[in-house]
Amino acid sequence: MCGAICESFRYSVVEEKKSGSLVANVLQDLKVDVKELTARRARLVSEGIKQYFQLDPHSGNVLLKERIDRESLCGQKDPCVLVSEIVLENPVQVHGIEVEVEDVNDNSPQFSKKEFLFEIFEHVSTNTRFPLENADDADRGENAVQNYTLSPKDHFWLDVQSHPDGTKYAELVLQKQLDREEEQRFVLILSAVDGGIPKRTGTAKIVIDVLDSNDNFPVFDKNMHKVKIMENSQPGTLVAKVEATDRDLGSNAEITYSFSQVPDDVQRVFKLNKHTGELTVAENIDYEINQNYAINIKATDGGGLSAYCKVMVEVEDRNDNAPEVTLTSLTSPLPEDSPPDTLVALLRVTDRDSGGNGRTACTTEANLPFMLKPSVNNYYQLVTQQSLDREKASEYNISITATDRGSPRLSSTTVINVQISDVNDNAPVFHKSSYEMLLLENNIPGLLIGLVQAKDLDTERNAKVIYSLLPGKVSNQPVSSYVSINSETGNLYAIRSLDYEQIKDFQVTVRAVDSGSPPLSSKVVVRVVVMDENDNAPFILYPLQNGTSPSNDLVPREAEAGYLVTKVVAVDRDSGQNSWLSYELLKATEPGLFTVGAQNGVVKTMRPISKRDSFKQKLIIGVRDNGLPPQSTSATLSILLVDGFSDPYMKSVDAPKNEVVEEEDRTLTMYLVICLAVISFIFLLSAVVFVAIKIQKRRKFIASSALNFPVGPNFPESCGDVDAGSLSRAYNYEVCLAGGSLNSEFKYLRPLFPVFSVEPAQNQEVQRISSGSQDLSSHQAESQLRSQVYLVQLRKMIGN
Repeated sequence: MCGAICESFRYSVVEEKKSGSLVANVLQDLKVDVKELTARRARLVSEGIKQYFQLDPHSGNVLLKERIDRESLCGQKDPCVLVSEIVLENPVQVHGIEVEVEDVNDNSPQFSKKEFLFEIFEHVSTNTRFPLENADDADRGENAVQNYTLSPKDHFWLDVQSHPDGTKYAELVLQKQLDREEEQRFVLILSAVDGGIPKRTGTAKIVIDVLDSNDNFPVFDKNMHKVKIMENSQPGTLVAKVEATDRDLGSNAEITYSFSQVPDDVQRVFKLNKHTGELTVAENIDYEINQNYAINIKATDGGGLSAYCKVMVEVEDRNDNAPEVTLTSLTSPLPEDSPPDTLVALLRVTDRDSGGNGRTACTTEANLPFMLKPSVNNYYQLVTQQSLDREKASEYNISITATDRGSPRLSSTTVINVQISDVNDNAPVFHKSSYEMLLLENNIPGLLIGLVQAKDLDTERNAKVIYSLLPGKVSNQPVSSYVSINSETGNLYAIRSLDYEQIKDFQVTVRAVDSGSPPLSSKVVVRVVVMDENDNAPFILYPLQNGTSPSNDLVPREAEAGYLVTKVVAVDRDSGQNSWLSYELLKATEPGLFTVGAQNGVVKTMRPISKRDSFKQKLIIGVRDNGLPPQSTSATLSILLVDGFSDPYMKSVDAPKNEVVEEEDRTLTMYLVICLAVISFIFLLSAVVFVAIKIQKRRKFIASSALNFPVGPNFPESCGDVDAGSLSRAYNYEVCLAGGSLNSEFKYLRPLFPVFSVEPAQNQEVQRISSGSQDLSSHQAESQLRSQVYLVQLRKMIGN
């Protein structure tokens, strides 16, 4: 920092030069080239409000900004120096520039009056000196007043002398005794000549009236008064009191006080009581304008004699000026990723007071990511001290407070507004961690499913979010063939119509990418749940309704009320209440004979079967789901009422509720099929031999009974459990016929192998048997029917 202001440069310029004139070139003094001067943002800072010079950064020339009048700028101050500074950044360097304004002889000497009146008594002795008012010349040095001349020189001569500061003053000296009777008035011409080229002259007339004798002059008690006064003293404050005495009597002893050769500004600031000699403050005294005043006071008696004294007033500084903060450079907006110690602003603090009143300190607010670093010559650097985050604070109003060390202390505050510019440091964030959307099946393609939204804390382009679907599969098909997304709004649309029975739900992944550089992204999983609609009618599993002849269920006429006939099994591909099925009997051959379970589809008898009931019974059972609107279907049952079955064998056998039919192994199935085929072949062979033997013994009976026996419908192989809801176990009935008798007996046997399906009875067998049963007697018909039932069951067992 000490090396930042190594030296100051001094230049000079002549006053009254026109604007744009060259003052000096600072490149050589600064030891930099033009490129570095521009890169380091060099600028010229002048003290005070008015700027008289400007720096051309492209050439290094210091130019006049406007014409300078040394006299209005500095007055009588010599030398007249304008102080400026050249400020370079990165690193900060401050070079002082002192430009001395050289005087030109552009002002002539002037007296305060065109005519001065002196009243001198005739008895005044020779060599008496009469001080003359100095001519005022705004120029300084050689261009100021250098000599005074007087004409004519009969009774008076002019003694020109110099003050310690080099200024000239003249005194009128009486060289010849005056005689009022000879000449009452003298008119002299006083000329003031400066030393400029060409010389300028100012003149005034001196009129001397010769009075009668007054032989005593007023005498001051002190010829020099030195006083101190505080600036900003109130008007009327006593500065000093001068007192003169005169030994004469009467009017010649009456003394009046007045200013002698005092500039107008002094007469404006101070007031002199002509009777008492009290010097008081007339208006505000400002230390920053003038620190010292020299006041000449003349005491004149009634006879016209005068004496002179001088009052030297020294103004003491008061802390009446607050420090001023000047912003010389500012970087705004400031990127939020700026590293610590980044220069934000360069400040300069000045105070017009002097001494301790002019020493200042600069501070800023706490809890801000900025700090002030003192530099040279009352310069301060505002730098970052920690990382910035635009999302937390997009701008800062930084208060810079400058305080002096006077008493009382004065301060001033300047607010600097620093905008923080955005960088892409925030990825889009979805409102939810995951989404679940509902979609009713059989939707219209292009239907809006829902909306996903992500918010980006950045601004402008960095906050613009674009949505897209990540690649994926839904039922081995691209996810893009099911849904699409609006890249700007995040609306999710269905591409195709969906079927709940095929797809119940699926997931897609949505990605949100902002438009920053580099872009940031996030993703979220969206689960689309397909809601069921009642679009499927119930399907009858049993009995099959495939257009073939319906199966016949056998019911013994001896069956009591509540006898289990069969069970209607139906399913619905829908779900929920859309798949809840209810059963009802729509139509029956004998109303009131059969009933259907409303919840399970079990068909039972409502009353005992009578002989009047028709041999063939046809039932139409309706199955309806619980959807809105409901859908339904129907199943047709054919029931044959059969005589001769004994009750014990007609009762249904409950199947184990927890029995589960497992899927057979393919190898085991093949082995079972081979075994069944071998057993069937042996059984058929045995049956053929047995039949052949019987035919030989009872050829006529067997032949006629085989052709004419009436045959009933197929007896069902198995009866389903009412509560289980399916036909889970099958049973076979074996008919054993005793030789020589038509009486028969059923054997209730369990199957050798598990039965996995129930096939409808072969209608062809029933028809063939029924066609030959019309000519038999009732006893023969019953025996033949039992034989045929046995054969039918054997065929079905072989087929299974």
